[in-house]
Amino acid sequence: MSLLDGHVAVVTGGSSGIGRGISLAYAEAGADVVVCDIREEPKEGGRPTHETIESETDASATYVELDVTNPAAFEDAMDAAEAFGGVDVMVNNAGIWRPEEFLEVTEDEFQQMMDINLKGVYFGAQAAAKRMVETSGGSIINVSSVNGIFGNGGYPSYTASKGAVRTLSYSLAHGLGEHGIRVNAVHPGAIKTKIGPEEMETSDEQTAQLEQMIPLGRQGEPDDVAGVAVFLASDLSKYVTGESLVVDGGWTSWR
Repeated sequence: MSLLDGHVAVVTGGSSGIGRGISLAYAEAGADVVVCDIREEPKEGGRPTHETIESETDASATYVELDVTNPAAFEDAMDAAEAFGGVDVMVNNAGIWRPEEFLEVTEDEFQQMMDINLKGVYFGAQAAAKRMVETSGGSIINVSSVNGIFGNGGYPSYTASKGAVRTLSYSLAHGLGEHGIRVNAVHPGAIKTKIGPEEMETSDEQTAQLEQMIPLGRQGEPDDVAGVAVFLASDLSKYVTGESLVVDGGWTSWR
């Protein structure tokens, strides 16, 4: 594939899970990738994402340690992209998830969720857009969740943060379109990653029950989301902006 030849992508949360899947798919499609995360090693184990890209594809990659709650830190990622030619694809993927009891959520717990899941997206998009304005365009992809579309009483803070990412994406698409910058949201469903607390890993029985609710009969893999991210980064979607693409095996279609 060469859909992304000549493109330079910055991916937050790129060391593990969905972010790793997107980073690898971008490299396979020809893009150079700046992998950003607070940790270099994948949670799933194995070689770091940027090293895998460099050894298994023809693309170039580098790792930048980045805490998305610090807006100033995004400049390091943008500068790293300049070494490859400048960012034209920004994937705001970094996030956290945990179940909560609404009546017991503290202000600090709520703020942590918003700082990572929403503030990180907001200022990641801003940092990339400033560079993209100078180079006449690009694609910003914000990873939300199916919980950003419908409410879930078991994850009130997470749902609030992801719903905000959805509408923020619409606002940015409207405001940045005149600069040739497209902004879209991706809403994954049940994807096999290690985003949640270790103690929340599901049993085989729970997994079977979950998969019974998904029309395609299985949980998603990171590369299921990555394929959509490649589409949104490429010229195949050059007239697509301000959209939400749901990647959930049909789970939300009958809710």
